[in-house]
Amino acid sequence: MTQTIAPRVRMLVLLFLAVTGALLAGAGPASAHAALTGSDPAQGVVVDKAPTQVSLTFSETVSMNDDSLRVLDPKGARVDTGKPSGISGTTYAVQLHSGLPDGTYTVTYQVVSADSHPVAGAYTFSIGSPSKTSVSVSDQEAGGGVVGGLYGFGRYVSYAGFIVLVGGAAFVLACWQRGTGVRALQRLVVSGWLAMTAATLFLLLLRGSYTTSGKVGDVFDLDLLGEVLQTKTGAALVSRLLLLAAAALFIAVLFGAYDKREGDEKRDLTFGLAIGGTVVAAGLAASWAMAEHASTGLQPGIAMPVDVLHLLAVATWLGGLTALLVALYRAPADRPVETSAARRFSRLAFSSVLVVVATGTYQSWRQLGSWSALTDTRYGQLLLVKIGLVALLVGIAWISRRWTARLADTTTEEAVRTSAPEKERVAASAGAGDTAKQASGDTGVGSASTEADSGSAEAGPGSTEAGPGSTERAAQLARQQAAVDATRQKRLRDSDPRRFGLRRSVLAEAGVAVVVLAVTTVLTSTEPGRTEQDAAKATRSSSSAADSASGALTLDMSFDTGGTDGKGVVSVDLDPARTGANEMHVYVTRPNGRAFDVPEVKVAFTLEAKSIGPLPVAPDHIATGHWSANGVQIPMAGEWEIAVTVRTSDIDQVTVSKNAQIG
Repeated sequence: MTQTIAPRVRMLVLLFLAVTGALLAGAGPASAHAALTGSDPAQGVVVDKAPTQVSLTFSETVSMNDDSLRVLDPKGARVDTGKPSGISGTTYAVQLHSGLPDGTYTVTYQVVSADSHPVAGAYTFSIGSPSKTSVSVSDQEAGGGVVGGLYGFGRYVSYAGFIVLVGGAAFVLACWQRGTGVRALQRLVVSGWLAMTAATLFLLLLRGSYTTSGKVGDVFDLDLLGEVLQTKTGAALVSRLLLLAAAALFIAVLFGAYDKREGDEKRDLTFGLAIGGTVVAAGLAASWAMAEHASTGLQPGIAMPVDVLHLLAVATWLGGLTALLVALYRAPADRPVETSAARRFSRLAFSSVLVVVATGTYQSWRQLGSWSALTDTRYGQLLLVKIGLVALLVGIAWISRRWTARLADTTTEEAVRTSAPEKERVAASAGAGDTAKQASGDTGVGSASTEADSGSAEAGPGSTEAGPGSTERAAQLARQQAAVDATRQKRLRDSDPRRFGLRRSVLAEAGVAVVVLAVTTVLTSTEPGRTEQDAAKATRSSSSAADSASGALTLDMSFDTGGTDGKGVVSVDLDPARTGANEMHVYVTRPNGRAFDVPEVKVAFTLEAKSIGPLPVAPDHIATGHWSANGVQIPMAGEWEIAVTVRTSDIDQVTVSKNAQIG
């Protein structure tokens, strides 16, 4: 049986490593809950006068240090003074030197959002007129590199340890109390505790570098560690370590004194362990809920307890599943997993699945906000993958429930099957006792079993002498016979196709659970869909405002009329892109960028929000591929639809459009 188990265990380990590596490698820098929703000066804007400060507005409160917000001149030198400070709510500002010269300036920021994830980015604005800059804004990222990968791995191990610890203990206490004496289950639960403790210490050391420089050399920087301990995430990690100390006491009692108790004393201890274990498990789950996504955003007062319930239900389901798998494969022959235990876990897992579905639905609504976010954001796409995997997991669990029901029908037959080996064991013990009595005489002849005969022959002359040596030999024979009986009993039990089917289905569940856990780990460090869409809207508004403030608006639209020379790009320039009179230029170019003429170009402006338009404009042809119109009137500010009709022949034409903020 050991030879059969080993390949399957290795397969699960390899699957765990492969999925973890693939997901962590593809995750890239950790996207976070907080997002930049506004700035002053705005991104890309050209201002006439040098500002006295730069302010940034985020979607939630963030944590900053002295270097979190920097402003760099075209040569890369810092022009900000003092420390960043909060102005109001989620807006933060840093003061600038006076008398800044004209040119393009770069604003960089690296902060930590309220849900513990680092956020970094950069943008530019110009004073007077744009200029060349030596500062690159493409390298601004947070949570990436080697430290980011190690931090993601630590998060995975901490989740896995929590699930194995809580789920394994719940399985033993609620479903199979005889399992407290099974060494394999003891090792499983203790391994979960060790993994979670080691991962928590690992995350505590990595945290400072993860949220700042991202350098491996800063992992053991005690100053950074001191700063981490003063943050909400640091406090959560320290609290987790204290709760793990209480969990160690719980494990010691569960697998120590508990197995020795009987009757009312055991029932009282069961009640105490159940209460204490639930409190410790809820506290461990709360160390995530109070420091990550659930603690910020919409309805945190409801989201945090819902998140705790979700984590506890997942741990009870998947951790209990792991414990059942270990029990089915590694339980000793004299203490097999009873069918009643499998049935109790089946009911417990079903209840856990219901809680997971209910709490998961609420969390999904809270983090997405719209159906479009389910397919248009990375968070939504990962959530769809997780939903598919959970559905597969539930399907396999249904198969396991069927195997459990079939196994229950054979309980009587199993009892009959195991009764014969028990009688043989008693007879063998009696035979061994007779052998001991005969050996205590003077010849040692007359052994009642082949094992005793061969054992006596191997023992040599010493076996014919009376005394302690003969008694020890008899005990050895009894142990050998018990081992033979146990092996026979295990072989009979393993040959049952129903038990074999249950093992296979539970093994498949565990394999899918490994993948679900990996996807969940990446999901918890991904920017929620609701925030991503809000940030995208803010970016578009900021871009439109910048275009308006700069006194010009340019829109590029590709077209294809379907005829000869029907493909190209039409560009519309509107200056100053404000209410009142505007100057408009239209350019038509081929895909390779060369200008060319078409028979006709028409433009129309529509403000749907106010039911204005379409307002047609027929520009005059000025030069090859160039049309112009003066005095284009925009009656009011708003998001206008600019539609351009391009005709490339007598019958081939197409209309393309884009929206833009004007005024």
